[in-house]
Amino acid sequence: MIHTDDKPQSCEFYAMKFKDSGTIKSHLRVDTDKEPYCCEVCEKKFTTLKGLKFHLLIHYSGKAHVCAFCKIKFRYNAGLKRHLRVHTGERPYSCQYCEKKFAENGHLKCHLRIHTGEKPYSCEFCEKRFTTNGPLTHHIRLHTGEKPYSCEYCSKKFIENGALTKHLKIHKGEKRYSCEICEKKFIEGGNLKRHLRIHSGEKPYSCDYCEKKFFESG
Repeated sequence: MIHTDDKPQSCEFYAMKFKDSGTIKSHLRVDTDKEPYCCEVCEKKFTTLKGLKFHLLIHYSGKAHVCAFCKIKFRYNAGLKRHLRVHTGERPYSCQYCEKKFAENGHLKCHLRIHTGEKPYSCEFCEKRFTTNGPLTHHIRLHTGEKPYSCEYCSKKFIENGALTKHLKIHKGEKRYSCEICEKKFIEGGNLKRHLRIHSGEKPYSCDYCEKKFFESG
């Protein structure tokens, strides 16, 4: 019998043992691409090891919970239960102040801060406070100048994804907003709103000195 120093290596995902760590890497089919973690069963790739581990449970655990509407699979029944509310419209969490309803308790907690005035997130530069983390992240970029969203057509950069989406309509020529009176189309809803004042005669902006009225503030 030949003795070696090699010790059996266990796969952390499911009950399988391998001769050495190199064999495990081959088993996981890990490479160095942008999506280095590859499922050995269906060859689906993932950017993170955590993503692959979660996915492998679908093949090996036998405990995947499947949505009857769209066939998305979940590791835990609780995840499936939350997801089903997207299809059913169920909103079991309601605000005690205004009775607005929410699909998830976390969304209710964020909403309650509007009523309580709680602002747990603060800017490290100017100490301005926010009710949720999203607006804080956007605000911090005003200080740092970070613009993580760039246009694929002209490389212009933006602080938030919404601004990029709005900008892309210029390149694509997409005009989703149509005047119901003259059928003129606009890229942005705000432009349509201003246009409608031509038809309605509404002039919401007035001069502080002579009270003359105007269609727009500019």
